[in-house]
Amino acid sequence: MKVTTLCYIERDDQYLMLHRVKKKNDINHDKWIGVGGHLEEGESPEECLLREVKEETGLTLTDWRFRGIVTFVCDGGETDYMCLYTSDSFEGELIDCDEGILEWVRKDRIGQLPIWEGDKVFFSLISQGAPFFSLKLRYQKDELVECVLDGKDM
Repeated sequence: MKVTTLCYIERDDQYLMLHRVKKKNDINHDKWIGVGGHLEEGESPEECLLREVKEETGLTLTDWRFRGIVTFVCDGGETDYMCLYTSDSFEGELIDCDEGILEWVRKDRIGQLPIWEGDKVFFSLISQGAPFFSLKLRYQKDELVECVLDGKDM
């Protein structure tokens, strides 16, 4: 079982997106995602969030919102529990990221990018202002085959 964090940083009706093009053997290769990563031993999700955002973007979050937990189940892979955050409060200047290219993308263009089908579900929940949610996404290869929101099939 893995625990990860993912954050969508907001500015002027845009999200800071990471186009994953630099890492070898990356399950997210060529996808556009938020920033985040794996919890290290002894870290809380919030400590991981702050560390990963700083490492990948150079930005320091000054406030954030825990939006939900996303359970990823993939064929033959380990279950991943992802703590999903958004933030519109930060300081600092963007740096180059060794995992891909950072770019501010208008929220209304996100769906046109190559993103995971499940990401479209949680983007919709976030944009609708949904309260804290639990979302289970099950993939076979790259295809979303099951989506369960707060214990109910969607």
